[in-house]
Amino acid sequence: MTANFGFWDYFIFIAYALLILGVGLWVSRDKKGHQKNAEDYFLASKSLPWWAIGASLIAANISAEQFIGMSGSGFASGLAIASYEWMAALTLLIVGKYFLPIFIEKGLYTIPEFVEKRYSTNLKTILAVFWIALYVFINLTTVLYLGALALETIMGVPMVYGVLGLALFAAAYSLYGGLSAVAWTDVIQVIFLILGGLVTTYLALDTVSGGNGFVAGLSRVYEEVPERFAMILDESNPEYKNLPGIAVLVGGMWVANLYYWGFNQYIIQRTLAAKSLKEAQKGILLAAFLKLLIPLIVVIPGITAYVMINDPEIMANLGDAGLKNLPSLEQADKAYPWLLQFLPTGLKGVAFAALAAAIVSSLASMLNSTSTIFTMDIYKQYINKNASDKSTVGMGRISAGVALIIAALLAPQLGNLDQAFQFIQEYTGIVSPGILAVFMLGLFWKKTTNKAAIIGALASIPIAMYFKVAPNGWSNSSVFVDVPFMHQMGYTVLLTMVVIIIASLIQHKGKDDEKGIDIKKGLFKTSPLFNIGAFAVMIILVLLYSVFWN
Repeated sequence: MTANFGFWDYFIFIAYALLILGVGLWVSRDKKGHQKNAEDYFLASKSLPWWAIGASLIAANISAEQFIGMSGSGFASGLAIASYEWMAALTLLIVGKYFLPIFIEKGLYTIPEFVEKRYSTNLKTILAVFWIALYVFINLTTVLYLGALALETIMGVPMVYGVLGLALFAAAYSLYGGLSAVAWTDVIQVIFLILGGLVTTYLALDTVSGGNGFVAGLSRVYEEVPERFAMILDESNPEYKNLPGIAVLVGGMWVANLYYWGFNQYIIQRTLAAKSLKEAQKGILLAAFLKLLIPLIVVIPGITAYVMINDPEIMANLGDAGLKNLPSLEQADKAYPWLLQFLPTGLKGVAFAALAAAIVSSLASMLNSTSTIFTMDIYKQYINKNASDKSTVGMGRISAGVALIIAALLAPQLGNLDQAFQFIQEYTGIVSPGILAVFMLGLFWKKTTNKAAIIGALASIPIAMYFKVAPNGWSNSSVFVDVPFMHQMGYTVLLTMVVIIIASLIQHKGKDDEKGIDIKKGLFKTSPLFNIGAFAVMIILVLLYSVFWN
């Protein structure tokens, strides 16, 4: 076994890169006699079929934070981290049935645009700034850092050059082509992502079983560390603070998932670009089934790496290469890059292409959505209200480029992170509860007023920060001592809803708001295919949690 790339690894990886760039630039080209307009650039001309939507949703979602960050959490805590993936499958069904019909009926470009139609321009601007800051300073920055960490671990590429290379690769086609280039290349990316991930999982388990294959390896891993296959952790578990027991099913994880899949621009933008509502719902269903598979390729490798480093016989067989970049509970995010070192020549290139596909597709998606929000909700609103299609598309490219430069400058500063996936969830959790409260009440409670929503959105940040900072700083006087961040999100969303409800009732004295949404009969009716598929997903989830409850 060797930790170095061979000729065929480089060949496969370079071929993958050329394929993605080629397809991205080809679908980005302007058709003869037609100049790219805002709908073309930001919504792929509203032409995406269901299979492209489903593949693009997964490619946008699965990134370095899953392959590296979630594998690191698997190494540190086990299968319990898979709740983010499996509960996401159920969340996707809720989004497809209850949120999408309203969004598509209103012909949205951006999620902040819904806020303007339901509430006001002022609230739209507040939330647009929230999102842009979140994408640039948390999401883009962390994905660049984790991707560069993989390049540094596997190929010895210095962190700064890794960040620069990934940024330029994502920019090469996404800045020019917009959502169309991102979505269609995602179809290819998701094939690399899943097949490459399965190859890594299979070979890691095969190594653990001494060459006896996938099933034998999985059985061996389960026998060695059965405690790492518990989905519901008890308070004695060191990772309980990150995954607080039953709360992963009925508590704060719903805040994270409903916000992420329902009101997150770089995710929901794919469904807004669908040919029709039914096509978007079929894409959502495909993504839900794929989410059930994801823990196999992003969590099981982390658990397998934990077994490997604690088995002297396996480590002896790995030789000196096994001691390079060795993961530990303090540096759990090294688990996946460490595993990639031991793949055979050729397959290492495939697996690394899968990792690159996950990183680049997410970067491209985040860039496109950041530019969409800035251009449509800030530039056209305040800077150039009469902007032509040409200047709108141009501003989209410029704003994406600026966001990428800022993230690339910040990414190398994240070198002290332990579990990056948990870092992303924790800091997103400061903003997401307030946004979720504003949207849920705006969608389904007609009495919600604009003034109350603004008060709630602004109040949610100090409420969230109280639960994050005060219990740690004043543990002797605080009722909430050392609150797990999932509980923080749950408490914050409930308190924010209370603030909005009270302010709405005071303002309108119980009357419906003039911009309240009328829920029409039949709006949430779904096709037999969607209903059958949704039922199948739920049955699979019940079986999974029954087997791995504790």
